[in-house]
Amino acid sequence: MPIIAVTATGIGLTAALAAVAVVYSGAYDISATRQHWQATHSLLEIAMRQSVRRQAKSIEEPALDDVQMARRGAASYQDKCVQCHGAPGVAQSDIGLGMQPLPGPLVDARKHWRPRELYWVVRHGIKMTGMPAWQYRLADEEIWDLVAFMQRLPQLDAVQYAQWVRTAPRSEPAQTSSVPAFAADAERGRQALHQYACSACHRIPGITGSSVHVGPPLQGMGQRTLIAGTLPNTPQNLARWLTHTQHIKPGTAMPQLGVSARDAQDMAAYLSTLR
Repeated sequence: MPIIAVTATGIGLTAALAAVAVVYSGAYDISATRQHWQATHSLLEIAMRQSVRRQAKSIEEPALDDVQMARRGAASYQDKCVQCHGAPGVAQSDIGLGMQPLPGPLVDARKHWRPRELYWVVRHGIKMTGMPAWQYRLADEEIWDLVAFMQRLPQLDAVQYAQWVRTAPRSEPAQTSSVPAFAADAERGRQALHQYACSACHRIPGITGSSVHVGPPLQGMGQRTLIAGTLPNTPQNLARWLTHTQHIKPGTAMPQLGVSARDAQDMAAYLSTLR
């Protein structure tokens, strides 16, 4: 037994050192012009499918046979999905065509996924792919509308798809001048800061990611006196800043990200905890 233990430890250390050598030597080609090995691709796909099935198994599915749901879903599909996944008679955009792994067409998604699994994927996205989580940009009802549309997608040819998209009802974004009151959820706000890509420019405690220096770090945000040198630092003003950035400080480099009122409240609650 001691010999086996020593041998196993030696093998483990050798493998770890080899992995470190590959990483730090730059020998691994990360370019998107080189495909994954088939074994890597298959392993990731199996892990993804099993994970989605496990995570989605307790989700209750609504009735999806309402044509109005599907018609609303057609508008969301055209706006949010077609650039990566294509559609009948519609090619993927350059971004979708260049991704690795390649996002597949959804015309046969109904054959491979249960509705609750499609809902889960759309809502939460998938790590290590380009599939985003839409839960902060689409309401649950809109996600189910998308799923309802995907149930009908296999029956549509190019002409029918174009007609569905052309006649699909589109909702106008609500125009609000103030942020209504919610019971703010700081943990949800932490997740929202990541989903709105705030961590792409700012280092934010509690959110993992690359070391970025575009915007100032947000450590200690809860103790600062002013927001962007403009507003007194209160959760209410911080929520206003997140939703009406360019209105409050025209010309600032920080873009207006389309943050919803609820998400802004939650994000402000989390940032206010940073000491």
